[in-house]
Amino acid sequence: MTDINFSELGLADSIQHALNARNHVIPTPIQARAIPELLAGRDMLGIAQTGTGKTAAFALPILHQLSQRRGNNRPRSPRALILAPTRELAIQIGDEFHAYGKHLHLRQTVIIGGVSQKPQVNALFRGVEILIATPGRLLDLMGQRRLSLEAVEFFVLDEGDRMLDMGFVRDVRKIVSALPKTRQSLLFSATMPDEVARLSGEILVDPVRVEVTPQATPIERLEQSIYHVDSAGKRALLASILGDPALSRVIVFTRTKHRANRVAEHLGKCGVAAEAIHGNKTQGARQRALKRFRAGEARVLVATDIAARGIDVDGVSHVINYELPNEPESYIHRIGRTARAGAGGVALSFCDPTERGYLRGIERLIRRQLTVIGEVPAVVAADGWDKAKRPRGEPWHKRGQPRATVEIANDRSPTRARRRRRAA
Repeated sequence: MTDINFSELGLADSIQHALNARNHVIPTPIQARAIPELLAGRDMLGIAQTGTGKTAAFALPILHQLSQRRGNNRPRSPRALILAPTRELAIQIGDEFHAYGKHLHLRQTVIIGGVSQKPQVNALFRGVEILIATPGRLLDLMGQRRLSLEAVEFFVLDEGDRMLDMGFVRDVRKIVSALPKTRQSLLFSATMPDEVARLSGEILVDPVRVEVTPQATPIERLEQSIYHVDSAGKRALLASILGDPALSRVIVFTRTKHRANRVAEHLGKCGVAAEAIHGNKTQGARQRALKRFRAGEARVLVATDIAARGIDVDGVSHVINYELPNEPESYIHRIGRTARAGAGGVALSFCDPTERGYLRGIERLIRRQLTVIGEVPAVVAADGWDKAKRPRGEPWHKRGQPRATVEIANDRSPTRARRRRRAA
């Protein structure tokens, strides 16, 4: 179905007008395969990475069906529920639904943590057909009896693998148990680990499986290189690399919120406009940072993995892994922020001696070795100590140089899972 146009998929005229306004004429592979099946009422298991057009693949048929069979717009009872793992992704999905459904007069709202619940409660009381939510705030409002899921006709679980990685599996099961038995359900995931496969078996009934990848995956389109550099030399190396104006719009990834703040502050002192985004930021601050980055007012966005999930910004020229992720799959998600919509991109990574195990895991996953740009033995640390002048046999942590520390996020611990749920 590669030569089909949106006009041939049987979508409502109002949706066609919205597609034409956005110059969307030819569906992506996942859209061409998924939309007819969803319009026929099938449950769906979609295996698709970011950048494949999967949001429109489920948004368009849901909007079409809601517009064709108008239901009772009862207070606190949405007809479609889309569940996303992070606030940014929920907001992005909400924007897509709004753009495609702007001529349909269907009410929608986004339910997320980090902001006042009052406007969300008011929107629910007025009545919405479409609800996009993160699990934590959704369960809070259900517990307060501000929301009922008994009228849901369409349920979408987006980024199922990330949902489980963030410790939301119990929350998801609790939400699913509150849904009507008769509904159309969709589950999308970039990967299919055993736990996601089990969850899909609990949620979906006789699903059609649609598995697509971008025409050229990020791994194939990206130039991927690595610097071997001591931990203390990373900030100077980053500032040096950003001296090249070709790095026009850059996302820098760190493992921790504290490191993201420190890196952004350092870049600001170096004259590089940068914003940090992570779970300790208020939702308003996160949205302002994203707005400045999208508008080009901030050249660099420094982000942690959780906060960056769902960020969809056009024209990201480079991704820099200031710290390598301790989960190899996170590397794929990180570099997927560039090389989107068929464009090229560059991914640079810094690896200190404590991170070489992470590097081996990444290279096993992507089945290739990253191009080594070189060792960086002569980077001057912040205190002016030049490692190239270290006497033979002198340990790295001597002469006032602190011993490198390892910040490892134990993603499987219950405490970390609770923190991730609060951050989302």
